[in-house]
Formats: sequence, structure tokens, C-alpha cells
Amino acid sequence: MTRAQELAQNFRELQSSIAAACGVAGRPTEDVTLVAVSKTFPAEDVRILYDLGHRDFGESRVQELLPKLEDLPDDIRWHFIGKLQSNKLKKIASNVELLHSLETESQLHAANLNREPFSALIEINIAEEPQKSGILPSALDSFQKSVIECSTVRLKGLMTIGPANRNAEEMRLHFRRLRQLSEVHGTGKVLSMGMSGDYAIAIQEGSTHIRVGTALFGGR
Repeated sequence: MTRAQELAQNFRELQSSIAAACGVAGRPTEDVTLVAVSKTFPAEDVRILYDLGHRDFGESRVQELLPKLEDLPDDIRWHFIGKLQSNKLKKIASNVELLHSLETESQLHAANLNREPFSALIEINIAEEPQKSGILPSALDSFQKSVIECSTVRLKGLMTIGPANRNAEEMRLHFRRLRQLSEVHGTGKVLSMGMSGDYAIAIQEGSTHIRVGTALFGGR
């Protein structure tokens, strides 16, 4: 099997699985955006999926994203999903559809200095793990106010990365909590949650953007 055939098969299977999860949740498939996480994979893999009609791709390192921006079609919707240093925000602000990892006041300061409007999600450390990025749920009210005061940031919603090494069903409560935070705080309609091992549960709990790498591209 060629790489193109492998990716096409994975893509079809993933689309079917997403449709099934949406069916269980009573949601239309159009409600869920598949962000194909192409980090560490070559531009050639992205182009294969692009030729199959896919447009939303996710990167987590600026140094990987920038060459792909140059090499690939400009109608791709790029999502930045990794930890972003404030001094690199200017390099990507005008090139990404959505920044999923807004979490610090220094990022907001850089955004104000840059004056390039961009859309973003606040990253929440939903399980309050000390090693994880994202703000704690208890800090959302204060940080959201800072984001709203930043004229260059268009707040669209929330993002989370759940605890590793949990089975999918154990993730349900974390995803549900993120949705509830969004509803209480009125942060926006976007909920970026769910990855290769738990996206079906995330969809059932209201995810609008799932970030899938391994199930689509294979292991890294």
C-alpha cells in the first residue's frame, strides 16, 4: 500500500467514525471540525489529504509551520495547537485560522504590540495537572477579562488537553467540565477537545474541533 492509499483509507475510516459519534450525540457532522495534526509529518502528507478535500491542519511548532505555509496551498486553514512563546506570536498571527493555546498575559501583551487581529481559544488545564500548559479553571474569569480587553484577540472559545493514559470514558467528565465552563463564562462557541484516542467521547460532550494526528497519519 502506498502512503497516499494509507492516508486515504485512514481518512475515510476517520470520517465514518466521526459521523457515527455525531449520530450518537444527535449532532450533524458539520458541527465538528477535524483538525488533522500534521506536526512532524512532511508537507507531502498534508498535500495528499488536501487533494482529498481536507483543509484544516494543526501544527505545534512555529519552525515546522512556517515552511509548510510556504510550500502548501494558501487556502489551507492552519491551527496552531502547541505552546506558543510570546516573541513568536507575530510570526504566525496573520497566518493561522485559530490559535488554540492562549494562556498567558505575555501573549496578550505581544498581541497588543503586534496589532495583527487573530482568533484564539483559551487553553484550560482542565485536570489541574502541574506539568500541563493552560490556565486553571479557577483563573478563567480573570484571564477572560484580560483577553476581552485585548483589542487584537477575537475570543472564540476554549481548548483543553486531557490527562494522558486514561481510557476514553474516563475523559468524559473532563470534557463535560470544559463545556460547562464555556456555558457559564460565555467564552464562545468553539470547544477544542478530543484527540485520536478519545475524540468520539469529546464529540458526544460537545466538542466542535477535534485534534487528530496518530489515527490519521500513523505513529510518530
